[in-house]
Amino acid sequence: MELYIHIPFCKQKCNYCDFLSWNGEAKQREEYVQALLKEITAVKEKKEVTSIFIGGGTPSILEPQQMKRIMEGIHEKFKLREDAEITIEANPGTITREKLEAYRTCGINRISFGLQSIHEDELKLLGRIHTFKEFEESYHMARQAGFQNINIDLIMAVPNQTMDRWKETLQTITALKPEHISAYSLIIEEGTPFYEMDYEFSEDLEREMYEETKNYLKKQDYQQYEISNFARPGYSCRHNLGYWDREEYLGLGLGAASLIDEQRWNNTRDILAYLSYANEPEKIRINQEVLMEREQMEEFMFLGLRKTAGVSVKKFQEKFGDDIKTVYGRQLEKLTRDGLLEYDEHRVWLTERGISVSNYAMAEFLFDDE
Repeated sequence: MELYIHIPFCKQKCNYCDFLSWNGEAKQREEYVQALLKEITAVKEKKEVTSIFIGGGTPSILEPQQMKRIMEGIHEKFKLREDAEITIEANPGTITREKLEAYRTCGINRISFGLQSIHEDELKLLGRIHTFKEFEESYHMARQAGFQNINIDLIMAVPNQTMDRWKETLQTITALKPEHISAYSLIIEEGTPFYEMDYEFSEDLEREMYEETKNYLKKQDYQQYEISNFARPGYSCRHNLGYWDREEYLGLGLGAASLIDEQRWNNTRDILAYLSYANEPEKIRINQEVLMEREQMEEFMFLGLRKTAGVSVKKFQEKFGDDIKTVYGRQLEKLTRDGLLEYDEHRVWLTERGISVSNYAMAEFLFDDE
């Protein structure tokens, strides 16, 4: 299984962010780390761990010793695969040499920087706490600390962003030669400051930016392996691939989600409840459900189709005992006829056109309620 560890603290919440996070004081952060260690000790799931993703929030806001204690707790509780990928999300402006050395010492071997833009006005509009210069300093410090697997997050379709400015961002970032780039379109979520803005962005320009991203990164030797993710050969994010392949995962920390033995649940989002009962995982797990086979099939298809490689016909047969064409023949024919999908005896995958309208294409694989 995979592990996800949630650290809910940020120096400042970004204007587009609807994740479970806030600016906790030092005392609350320490209380949270102690509770997280209690949860780690108390969980009963002990399958071999193939990858770990420490997300947030801003995990790099924690002190070096706090992160060391968390990782020591993980190593004591779980058997980690020898080549396990262990990622930490980091915000430029919160990184120090001491923190990077601590990450390397406790086995973290991949770092994901939330940059989003190289332009100061765009960073300010997005509510980021850092400058591009601070990002560059953090990136080079990570290289000096020995990180050989670095991701950089970028956001396109930012208000007033032009194609030329987006191209400049892509060119500047690829010149740094990170192993992985995630490029997302800005999504406006209810409850965020952006939701209250009078914000519109040309859908045609957004599509052009996405096409430019795919074409430019391909020329720079980045392989697109998922709708929004690009990697140099051998550096696809194994943890994310696990999600899209429906591998089992255990979420630790406030609000973290889990999928084990086709059972899904979330940890409570109530910080007081979490701090009080973290040592009794059954008391903090909510929304527990057992997934029916039709729900498993739906997830198999719409998660797997996020990958450019698509879904495996053989794996579908092995998991569900049915031929994929028997279950989804109508959808396969319709989407193929519309030029959105292709399939053969080995796999099913979205075409270039299908990727551009992926939400519509994937929704075809949801069963109609009877």
